[in-house]
Amino acid sequence: MPNQKILYITTEMYPYQEDTNLGTVVNKMALKMHQEGNDVRVFMPRFGQISERKFQLHEVIRLSGMNIIINDLDQPLIIKVASLPGERLQVYFIDNEEYFKRKQYYFDDEGVAFPDNDERAIFFARGVIETIKKLNWVPDVIHLNGWMASFIPVYLKTFYQSDTYFKDAKIVLSLYNEKDAPLDKGIAEKLQFDNISGLDALNNPSFQSFVIESMKYVDEVVKGDEFLDGDLDVAFNETTTSKSEYLDVDSINKLY
Repeated sequence: MPNQKILYITTEMYPYQEDTNLGTVVNKMALKMHQEGNDVRVFMPRFGQISERKFQLHEVIRLSGMNIIINDLDQPLIIKVASLPGERLQVYFIDNEEYFKRKQYYFDDEGVAFPDNDERAIFFARGVIETIKKLNWVPDVIHLNGWMASFIPVYLKTFYQSDTYFKDAKIVLSLYNEKDAPLDKGIAEKLQFDNISGLDALNNPSFQSFVIESMKYVDEVVKGDEFLDGDLDVAFNETTTSKSEYLDVDSINKLY
């Protein structure tokens, strides 16, 4: 079914990240849907490891310049864009000096999770939603990949609930065995600032607890890894949301 507008929101994508299942799967899904004649866009964080020169990223001035308030502080949103090497497929990067300049993703060199991972996820989610609206491009399908992307449906169904922009978009969530880590206990206060409260994930905030929370707010949950670990597998089995076992890339369009 070509001519769908498909938005991939991901924390990783090959070739910007190499040797990860998540990054490889997103690359293959996006390319396949693009080559089948769909209008595909990808959004991801501009982590410090991604070379702007190598991948020819450039700032989109008309989309940049917005400020997003996180924990009562104004954080400037910078949007960069590149074409996937060798393809006419646009990848948009959410950037901010404070949150994404560092070379590591979520953990410092000692393996300790960054204390502001919660703010980075909130900024990423808000940044993606606001930028899509600025693009004036309404997706038919939003496909989420990676723990940071799980903040998107939480925001869409709470903070943006009265906004009709995304009302017809169907949201798909892929689950992956990502390394888990706790999130700052102050996240409840930061979300409260956006009138978001009462989430089960706030009882024990972590990467995984927000992925599990977001299952309630999407239209379809699908296994991104063939076999899920521990609590993630339990949550997948117990969710009342429509769900699908692992699909290879050639079958993914059945979901859409």
